[in-house]
Amino acid sequence: MGNNGRVTRPASARAPRLDQVCAAAVEVARAAITEAEADCVGEHLQAVAEGDRLVTHYFECRLSGYRGWRWAVTVTRVPRSRHVTVCETVLLPGPDALQAPGWVPWQERLKPGDLGPGDLLPTPPDDERLAPGYVLSDDPAVEETAWELGLGRARVLSREGRSEAAQRWYDGDHGPSAAISAAAPAAARCGTCGFYLPLAGSLRQSFGACGNFYAPDDGRVVSADHGCGAHSETLIEAAETPVDELPTVYDDSAVEAVSVSRAPGSVEAAEPAEPYGHS
Repeated sequence: MGNNGRVTRPASARAPRLDQVCAAAVEVARAAITEAEADCVGEHLQAVAEGDRLVTHYFECRLSGYRGWRWAVTVTRVPRSRHVTVCETVLLPGPDALQAPGWVPWQERLKPGDLGPGDLLPTPPDDERLAPGYVLSDDPAVEETAWELGLGRARVLSREGRSEAAQRWYDGDHGPSAAISAAAPAAARCGTCGFYLPLAGSLRQSFGACGNFYAPDDGRVVSADHGCGAHSETLIEAAETPVDELPTVYDDSAVEAVSVSRAPGSVEAAEPAEPYGHS
């Protein structure tokens, strides 16, 4: 024998029936809209049954700036009465209504570079990127400093915080896919550059700071497989070209005539020449 327990039939959701008395009270509903002038209430759009003897009338809204919105007036009546009363009036957006964008918390609206001089950016106490400094951070460099010396910061980067930062750096302008890295020689990687300063802790294997004054990434965190043309081992051998020796040129105009006095016993130029004799 099977289980012959009590069998119940699930209750079916019955759609409410449109009450004809409430549905006919269009002018009663229109007169209940007192939030705006009469010319701001347009034609009657529809009547929707909300429940037993409960109907909502929708009217076109003609207020400037509320394109596609509708006035909604809900009316009802007591059983066996033809007197209709107003429950509420409200302005609601329609399917094609022009609406303001959804509200976004300020923490989610912030973008890199929005923080300027004098601005304060408080960090939420439950920020998942941070962990209390007294909790083991699974980063050897942090644990060694905080636990052996008994010092440290109130909060340090958590595992999620380090992973998020590493991924952001790797995918950014200082990772391997940056334009300057793709154009650099294949061997010109930051991890083999003499100007590369590795970070401490678990990020040491993948990231460091650039210390080359002439590099565009100077002072920035770069990935080990990032690269640029200012690699320390980029050597260009200068070709030896012969230098042509120019002839010596004398400038006669710079020669100054100087008179020389004759020593005693010298022969004047006007005297006749004397034969050379030997004694």
